[in-house]
Amino acid sequence: MHEMSLCEGVLQILEGEAKRQHFTKVKTVWLEIGTMSGVDIEAMRFCFDVIVRHSLADGARLEIIEVPAQAWCLDCAQTVTVQQRYDACPQCGSYQLQVTSGEEMRIKELEVE
Repeated sequence: MHEMSLCEGVLQILEGEAKRQHFTKVKTVWLEIGTMSGVDIEAMRFCFDVIVRHSLADGARLEIIEVPAQAWCLDCAQTVTVQQRYDACPQCGSYQLQVTSGEEMRIKELEVE
């Protein structure tokens, strides 16, 4: 379950930012997760609660913002939304798509004390 290591990475970022920005408690974490990132959202929620226990984020709310995957179609020169890798372009039917977003995971916002 790679969500556990992802949550450990999030906690490391939170701890680093707490030192840098001088806060002591994290109340809410907003994570943007791309639909093609391979992250299981429910596993992420579960792992987050386990990993942040007894840390500055103990009891913090995890808000997940799902980012739709987008790709650039080389044939029709349009940015299109795709559901999964190797989908055809919904505009022209071409398979010449280059994914431009939807694979990322990032901390978008924090509510802290």
